[in-house]
Amino acid sequence: MSKHVIVGAGPVGRETARLLAERGEEVVVVTRSGTASTAAGVRAVALDATDGPALARAADGAAALYNCANPAYQRWATDWPPLAEAMLTAAERSGAVLATVGNLYGYGAVAAPMTEATPLNPNSVKGRVRAQMWQDALARHEAGRIRATEVRGSDYVGPGAESHLGDRLVPRLLAGRGVQVLRSADAAHTWTYTGDVARLLVAVGADERAWGRAWHVPSNEPRTQREAVGDLAKAAGVAPVKVGEIPAVMLRLLGLVNPVVREVHEMAYQFERPFVLDSTAARRTFGLEPTPWDEVLAEVVAWYRSR
Repeated sequence: MSKHVIVGAGPVGRETARLLAERGEEVVVVTRSGTASTAAGVRAVALDATDGPALARAADGAAALYNCANPAYQRWATDWPPLAEAMLTAAERSGAVLATVGNLYGYGAVAAPMTEATPLNPNSVKGRVRAQMWQDALARHEAGRIRATEVRGSDYVGPGAESHLGDRLVPRLLAGRGVQVLRSADAAHTWTYTGDVARLLVAVGADERAWGRAWHVPSNEPRTQREAVGDLAKAAGVAPVKVGEIPAVMLRLLGLVNPVVREVHEMAYQFERPFVLDSTAARRTFGLEPTPWDEVLAEVVAWYRSR
């Protein structure tokens, strides 16, 4: 049994804790409140994760430190840098492998499927934040100060996930009401299941082949937003609903009064044309395959109906 420390208790953090606990590992979940819901056998600790020395003490003796944190979307530029620096400090002082949950923002607008070799070329504030986080971690890894790796998924889908296939859409669909989606309803888009993020995160934290580079989470074949809504309706056993596109001017106007919508507007380019993730490397290296799409959607529908 080895010790594992997870920062953050969102859908990915909770599932990572559950997977590790089921394997018989000692698992500690760090949140500000220390009251996060966790799996049986998982210990919750109250800690400000921006406090590098305190986080290092919590990670003392740990095999891996997992960055599953998720600052408020509109505060990434201010909240991520000190948190990321504290993670680096904790990893260096404790000797734990730093395994970070990343995303695709650092690649910017792309014209072809993204692989791990796709250059980081962010075209947004949040993309620059994420790219810098990885570059800082990689620099310390290459200097021999830490061991670091990162997993990157596309837009999430899963129970409790902050998702374009989530709170804004599923309840309306279940009620038989039409929905509106960002930009093009018909551009191919990769969706990543939160459970698959956790499975890859656990794998890379323990496998030295993973260290010193990023990995794409095994994800199902791309589905347009229109197709995904139709798939959800089928999974729910309800009639198909009308799918419209949110007018760009409406999104801009809403962004004037809602900071979260303003941030969504910045990232809406990902839905203007095909945005496709290639996860061949992780599948071949770790023998992981994505959870079947139908199973993912059935789980999402069941979660919403249970609320």
